[in-house]
Amino acid sequence: MKILPISSIMLSLIAAIGGSPLVLAVPTKVAFEGNAQIAEKQPQKLAQFQDDNNSERSQLVQQANDLLNRGDLTEAEKILRRLIKKYPEDAFGHFQLGNVLLRQKQPEAAIQSYQEAIRIKPKYALAYNAIGVVYATQDRWDDAISEYRQALEINPNYGEAMTNLGQALWQVNKKDEAVASLEKALNIFKTQSRNDKVYQIQQMLKQIRTADDPSVS
Repeated sequence: MKILPISSIMLSLIAAIGGSPLVLAVPTKVAFEGNAQIAEKQPQKLAQFQDDNNSERSQLVQQANDLLNRGDLTEAEKILRRLIKKYPEDAFGHFQLGNVLLRQKQPEAAIQSYQEAIRIKPKYALAYNAIGVVYATQDRWDDAISEYRQALEINPNYGEAMTNLGQALWQVNKKDEAVASLEKALNIFKTQSRNDKVYQIQQMLKQIRTADDPSVS
């Protein structure tokens, strides 16, 4: 079976990292950077809902988010490490640190941060999806699939994780399962009225079918 070119299946998560997510299951340099950027977006939205009335924590989270938005990864990492030192059981802090480390091309360190977030918050679907993304950047497709499935066990309507699962299944030559996952993702995004994602999934499905049967236009 002809594997779809990586460049033609680029689609957003999390992860990572949720609202937008996360994340492509693709191992190219461009995709790696894109994954991290998407992973960074979700937690910022998440932070808005984690208001624990702790002004110091909230200020640190906001500072880190602002620095991330500006692309200042070094300073963002410093702020997040301050946050974690002060609040070691802050799952979001560890998750966001993982996103920063991923963007800094430190995949193993990113995984450790995501795993720490999961230790604190076992049903952290964003973190499982984010680990899957890291594995995907390393062509560890079976490991990525396992993480995406974990995320979907927690949240079956996690469209980005479903999308990532479909892409990973395609990479291991499981076309039928890949198409089924992408069609599920398509339905999820339709239900959520996320028309940009609907269009992207439709294009992805078209590309998969074209790759498998060049006569399909």
